[in-house]
Amino acid sequence: MTTLAEAATLFPGGTSVSRLEVYPWEAPDGLAGGTPHLHTACSEAYVVLEGRGRVQTLSADGFRETRLTKSSVVWFDPGVIHRLVNDGGLRLLVVMQNSGLPEAGDAVMTFPADDIVDRDRYLAAATLPSARAGATTASIESAARQRQARAVHGFTALRAAVESRGPGALEPLYAAARSIVAPRLDAWREIWATGAADAADRTDTFISAMAAGHSGHLAAARLETRSAPDAHAYGMCGYLNVYDFASRPAGVD
Repeated sequence: MTTLAEAATLFPGGTSVSRLEVYPWEAPDGLAGGTPHLHTACSEAYVVLEGRGRVQTLSADGFRETRLTKSSVVWFDPGVIHRLVNDGGLRLLVVMQNSGLPEAGDAVMTFPADDIVDRDRYLAAATLPSARAGATTASIESAARQRQARAVHGFTALRAAVESRGPGALEPLYAAARSIVAPRLDAWREIWATGAADAADRTDTFISAMAAGHSGHLAAARLETRSAPDAHAYGMCGYLNVYDFASRPAGVD
């Protein structure tokens, strides 16, 4: 468990926040938008900042399509397969559970079955070239487009299977996703323990302290800020700007 001073650096609930400009590229089915995927351990929420769109989902509820308009909020559990569709200028604020864990490989994309059942093959298809290794912006975008197309092909097949056989048709994907992320689970537990779990434990500590007549945590409180991130990454669903809550800005005591 962190100290009082360390815990104050956590964003509320140990969550993470990013800005997302959903891709305007058309997929093979003619719809513009993101790369379909699921999260294996983290819930996700969308707050619509501007534009119009949809989120298509596959889950125990079958196939659903939810409209996204300015100021609307949607969220879903890990395991819900989701695909963002951009119907015009769709920009979102994304809130992810367990800050740091989603960035550590929590998501699995809906590639066709042959790519999913082999972990090495999946990772090769999922990983974009790196600018740090000399990749150009054009080559990174080309790879992101190919990844989107591959995942949409898989999503289309999954949707047909669910509509034909029911939600049980998703079980092979869930089993494959579990195998893909399995080597990362120990590292995830540490991220969770020092982040979201610790944030919850701290609330218990504060309540217990006040019940015992103490209020020292209030005197130790402080304000923190983060500037909007400038550089964007090629995320699964769009141009992604992630706020950095892991480090403290210079000059903050």
